[in-house]
Amino acid sequence: MIVALRKVAAPREIAVDVLIEAGAWPARAKLRALAERAISAAADRACPDLEAGAEVSLLFTDDAHMRRLNLRYRGIDKPTNVLSLPAARLLVGRLGPLLGDIALAAETVAAEAEAQGLAANHHLTHLILHGFLHLIGYDHEQDSEALVMEGLETAILGDLGMADPYAA
Repeated sequence: MIVALRKVAAPREIAVDVLIEAGAWPARAKLRALAERAISAAADRACPDLEAGAEVSLLFTDDAHMRRLNLRYRGIDKPTNVLSLPAARLLVGRLGPLLGDIALAAETVAAEAEAQGLAANHHLTHLILHGFLHLIGYDHEQDSEALVMEGLETAILGDLGMADPYAA
């Protein structure tokens, strides 16, 4: 497994906007703190070239709305756990200031955490950082891309004191 080396850099300020639209989610303040921690850890390890004032918005919704979003943006008529909708890049090679949106589906996220025996906040942290990595250009369509992205996710979760979600 490939793990990105941690580069020492100045702390990255990324504004996080949280909207709870539907579904059984924790309080907004708790979601914001969890999202800020996940995104900060991901940015610290992945070291993207961000514009000043970078921002991410998170939509916490239910499976019904996620199904509509998944159909609209990916042509798949079923809910999914997380969707990343990157904003258009303003400068070649540079990201921001608006990085994009991350949408999460309450029922799917909860069912996955339970089925995998994971703490709900650990699974949610993983999905938020997974979504953020998509916003900054990572993907897992090809095996080689998946190896890099999963290694990075594992390293970031390790930085946060959480287990490897890909361990057998």
